[in-house]
Amino acid sequence: MVIKVGDSLPNASLKALGRDGLFDVAITEICATGTTVIFALPGAYTPQCSARHLPGFLELAEDFKARGVARIICMSVNDAFVMEAWARHNHVHDKIIMLADGNGVFARATGQDLNARAYGMGVRSQRYAMVVKSGIITHFFVEEPGAFEVSAAAHVLSKL
Repeated sequence: MVIKVGDSLPNASLKALGRDGLFDVAITEICATGTTVIFALPGAYTPQCSARHLPGFLELAEDFKARGVARIICMSVNDAFVMEAWARHNHVHDKIIMLADGNGVFARATGQDLNARAYGMGVRSQRYAMVVKSGIITHFFVEEPGAFEVSAAAHVLSKL
């Protein structure tokens, strides 16, 4: 099923790495109140994701907060250890919540799974961004294959 504006966020358990090890994060619980921006990408440490996608949200994190965004979530079909290492490498600190969709459960639940087997990457997530208000998707920006425009931080911010 492909989700769309007006839909409730599908429930999925994601992983994060904290001081005490791995823990589960229910995406519907973390997005139940307030405004959340979620951006998903094919993979941590991949060229476009590392050079533009994550850095754009880091650079504009305070601007999102000023527009009423309670949290920004970065999600990828990577494991939590990779997401945590990528966060440290990029000095994410507490600006962005890094969540691992290691089994692609959320990617499939949103209809945004991407077959990247030809590149040796297996099944990943399509590049997109969404705005979620109290669990309901209010904006959804899915990139065309190979593109990086509508899911960019500046574009998402301009729509708030």
